[in-house]
Amino acid sequence: MRKDLLEEKIAQYKAGDRRAFDAVYDMTHRAVYFRILYVVRDKMYAEDILHDAYLRAMQNISSYIAGTDFIAWLTRIGKNLALNFLEKKKREELTDFQTDAHRYGTAEPEIPFLFDLARKVLSEDEYEILMLCQVSGYKRREVAEMLSMPVATVTWKNNEALKKLKRQMENAEKEAGE
Repeated sequence: MRKDLLEEKIAQYKAGDRRAFDAVYDMTHRAVYFRILYVVRDKMYAEDILHDAYLRAMQNISSYIAGTDFIAWLTRIGKNLALNFLEKKKREELTDFQTDAHRYGTAEPEIPFLFDLARKVLSEDEYEILMLCQVSGYKRREVAEMLSMPVATVTWKNNEALKKLKRQMENAEKEAGE
């Protein structure tokens, strides 16, 4: 992803060209989505919060300072909305049906076991890097730019996350075989 192209599209959007939003969204939505998904751990809620994050960001686009890290600004908005959502949800009384929705077929069935395992055993950074590199298909260099990290750190965390998942899956297979 080219930061200069992203900044150009943001400037166009600020200037009133609403068509530039499509390009901004295409260049940023995966990073924001996976940050939100890590927090809420539910695909349906993550998608809703993603849309709210873009609405909030575009309504407040004038507060974005050109030349700073737009993706970091946007993911922070998404993460804050996700945390607010969880806080609100925590205050509400949950029924057993809502808590165990996956048992009743109401949770998203297409989220693979591996995603759930990754959320449980990886740190937030490792999970985000793994999702961006392995699932979204970003290059480690692009992820490093998005997260403001050295490429070597992204590579190391990606490899460590893969090793952790492999160990966990091997342990699960051994336990299932016993």
